[in-house]
Amino acid sequence: QVQLVESGGGLVQAGGSLRLSCAASGRSFSDSAMGWFRQGPGKEREFVAVIGFSGGTAYRDSVKARFAISRDNAENMLYLQMNNLKPDDTFVYYCAGRRGLFPSTAPGDYEYWGQGTQVTVSS
Repeated sequence: QVQLVESGGGLVQAGGSLRLSCAASGRSFSDSAMGWFRQGPGKEREFVAVIGFSGGTAYRDSVKARFAISRDNAENMLYLQMNNLKPDDTFVYYCAGRRGLFPSTAPGDYEYWGQGTQVTVSS
């Protein structure tokens, strides 16, 4: 059974930093694309950052230069370093994995999802 488990969310003041982690089990994602998505109440899930099997990345415009996605294939881990956080970054953040090699910004292209971790940024 494939599982993705996020950790590292919490409450932080504007300008602060958090590092989200995603531990994958049940299959190796070293040859798969992975990503971070986020969702607010009553809103569509949106992409934040994605990374391909070879390390190619893409970011949402609003998080470029503030967030960094990375992966450790040996440990089957995915990370999201979030710096200079803003109240507009307050969402539930989800880790996702797909069978394909290359990243996609469309949530529907990902077959595996974590349960989400809440990030709240206070002003």
